[in-house]
Amino acid sequence: MNGARSTEVVVIGGGQAGLAMSRCLTDRSIDHVVLERAEVANSWTNERWDSLRLLTPNWMSRLPGFSYQGDDPDGYMTAREVAAHLDTYRRSFDAPVRTGVAVTRIVTSGGRHLVETTDGPWHARAVVMATGACSNPHVPALSTEMPDRIAQLTPIDYRNPGQINEGSVLVVGASASGLQIADELARAGREVTLAVGDHVRLPRMYRGMDIHWWMDTIGQLDERYDEVEDIVRARRLPSLQLIGSPERRTLGLDTVTAAGVQLVGRLAGRSGHRAQFSGSFANMCTSADLKQQRLLDRLDEYVDDHGLDAELGPAERPEPTSVGRPALDMDLRSVGTIVWATGFRPVYPWLDESLLDARGRLIHDGGVLSVPGLYVLGLPFMRRRKSSFIDGVGPDAADLVAHFEHAAART
Repeated sequence: MNGARSTEVVVIGGGQAGLAMSRCLTDRSIDHVVLERAEVANSWTNERWDSLRLLTPNWMSRLPGFSYQGDDPDGYMTAREVAAHLDTYRRSFDAPVRTGVAVTRIVTSGGRHLVETTDGPWHARAVVMATGACSNPHVPALSTEMPDRIAQLTPIDYRNPGQINEGSVLVVGASASGLQIADELARAGREVTLAVGDHVRLPRMYRGMDIHWWMDTIGQLDERYDEVEDIVRARRLPSLQLIGSPERRTLGLDTVTAAGVQLVGRLAGRSGHRAQFSGSFANMCTSADLKQQRLLDRLDEYVDDHGLDAELGPAERPEPTSVGRPALDMDLRSVGTIVWATGFRPVYPWLDESLLDARGRLIHDGGVLSVPGLYVLGLPFMRRRKSSFIDGVGPDAADLVAHFEHAAART
């Protein structure tokens, strides 16, 4: 490990998670460096489509020692506004960020870590991987079976309807990204089919308040990973079917159907020139409707328990999803583009494979890896239900810093 620059903690990633960790380390006077492969908030600047806005209201863009500074706290920042928000945060405490530095390997020896990078090695007591949960789109193996003439995009590649090839569009996945892209394409006059699997349906507003205000108020977003029955399943739940818009509109399967989107079940395979879809569409919708009703029941109970009826709007429930009779297959010869909105899977090419499970997912306990001094930050439900939100990385970062200090004090 000779020749390496030394610091207490190396943080990998200069987005909201990395900056939150940097602020917590700064507050504790712990020497550290933040290594970012591109630029600060790179994913918000270069890997989001043009019309994207936050799913959470601006007032929830809370970070350690910093909050939203604009004049629209109940609105939803655009991706570029989020990038500016994070850059202002970085400058507010002069975070020690080194941009254009990619990590290539982490070697652990004698209780310390050598972090090899494109700008030379770093020697550290701890490493925090804060590269985020939405930088590496997952594309199913079925994509390789699609005809070569069909353009295939992910939400990171998609920018706007103008880039889409002639012909119809098949959007695979109906969580936040897929639903928003399908809606935008249909409103631009494109013929769109949306393949729907497991999804989480919620109204944007309920009884006059944003749905995230409700989940924050009742404490749901602060639920801890060690308090749920099945944390593995909880971490794999799809993102909420929501959109951030000035009109605060609800976006769901019914609304995209009204815009002209054809709904089908989960994409199951290909036979010749036809794509095949699962027949479980109705069951998926029924399950999502029931889960939505249970949450809204919980909100109404909170209103009753706290005597808030007079302060809030009426309890108007969304109608059940109108299922209809979706087609079980479609002719791929009419399709010009497929958008794979099938989720994200973070990758850690610099880590030893023994730290990953059989599916390549990182093995950790609330962000703490089995190797002393290795941590991860910013993953879904890592320590709290809101762990992957801007609002969630701060509390998690504080927990990990406390863990690091406790471990350091014992050595």
